[in-house]
Amino acid sequence: MGLWRFKERGLGAGPPWRHGPRIRETTAEANQPPEPSLGGPADQDAVTYAALLRNELLGSGIETVQDPHTDERRHAVPSQDSHSLFKYAVHTKRVPFHSDNEVSPYSLSPLSNKSHKLLRSPRKPARKISKIPFKVLDAPELQDDFYLNLVDWSAGNLLSVGLGACVYLWSACTSQVTRLCDLSVDGDSVTSVCWNERGSLVAVGTHKGYVQIWDASGGRKLTSLEGHSARVGALAWNGEQLSSGSRDRVILQRDVRTPPSAERRLQGHRQEVCGLKWSPDHQHLASGGNDNKLLVWNSSSLLPMQQYSDHLAAVKAIAWSPHQHGLLVSGGGTADRCLRFWNTLTGQALQSTDTGSQVCNLAWSKHANELVSTHGYSQNQILVWKYPSLTQVAKLTGHSYRVLYLAVSPDGEAIVTGAGDETLRFWNVFSKTRCTKESKSVLNLFTRIR
Repeated sequence: MGLWRFKERGLGAGPPWRHGPRIRETTAEANQPPEPSLGGPADQDAVTYAALLRNELLGSGIETVQDPHTDERRHAVPSQDSHSLFKYAVHTKRVPFHSDNEVSPYSLSPLSNKSHKLLRSPRKPARKISKIPFKVLDAPELQDDFYLNLVDWSAGNLLSVGLGACVYLWSACTSQVTRLCDLSVDGDSVTSVCWNERGSLVAVGTHKGYVQIWDASGGRKLTSLEGHSARVGALAWNGEQLSSGSRDRVILQRDVRTPPSAERRLQGHRQEVCGLKWSPDHQHLASGGNDNKLLVWNSSSLLPMQQYSDHLAAVKAIAWSPHQHGLLVSGGGTADRCLRFWNTLTGQALQSTDTGSQVCNLAWSKHANELVSTHGYSQNQILVWKYPSLTQVAKLTGHSYRVLYLAVSPDGEAIVTGAGDETLRFWNVFSKTRCTKESKSVLNLFTRIR
């Protein structure tokens, strides 16, 4: 099979490219009219107007404009009269009109002092997320298989993609493509790829149950690990240790520096293991399976320390929050469709939301308390969420098949998504600005634990 090829939609199919794919550059101006972004001027005006009405008619005393992304109903209670003009009454004490809320006798404005402060309050800049990808790559033979993990983005800005029996590396800096390996000589195929943290090694899981370790810069195979009796669909690095999950229901934990015989076998799932993620502090491994279970393991025990059974379908999508210690989110398959959040420090379920579609992947923003989810049946969409309000920041569409693959760029700003429509699409969804609401208090124990 040749390298990735490129086809111009609507201009006729071009010949296969022998020296790598060409990238289709797209912009909102050239392809479609810009869509209004959530949190734009119209949304802010509506929030400001509603606050002014509450000040003037209810004496609410609101002085600042709320973020349009926040759910106002969290700060309101239903009114007693269901036929009332205002369906929610704000949790604030009425301000007496003889207080500083009273209009100055020298003012020509009919508005109260509180409303003047409201109008003078600073307004947040509009959040703009492009609805179309900034790059598109054609990736022939990218499998439409929910249980595989065929795309990963390295710290060195290299994208690894498993296409059929081959693994290709695409440089986000130069757009050059190299073929790392071809398993067709062994009658095998690629079922998962995963970079180590430094971005120097690529782990490749295969259909026959092998785990190969490749040196990316040298393009050579360092070792091939046995131990699984079925395909390896999930991989996760933890320093020099590599975890692999298989259809044989076993998770193997191995140190790539030691002989292959030194391994830990984690047996807790009753069906195929399809999701694996290590926590940011390297202490806990979360695993999801086709048995609808989410398990959490520590670094020493052979039995799971926690088991969550709330999902009603396979759990492939797993992500640990980089902002809150012990916060884990998981997503369920077609019969479940829910995002569920867990406090692994206490073992408690925090909250959940029904996304309306099969959840295929999850990833947190590195700099803000937001996350992105990709979906399959039946919307095939990409959603960006604010946490903990779980309000949608953006909804991105374009894939015609399930969005089964997701990876985040090393700078944390862009994502790449892959689907069975044999395309890879690059989106700018996250901001580089760090979250200003992050707690810095010395009294917060978990901010000091690393």
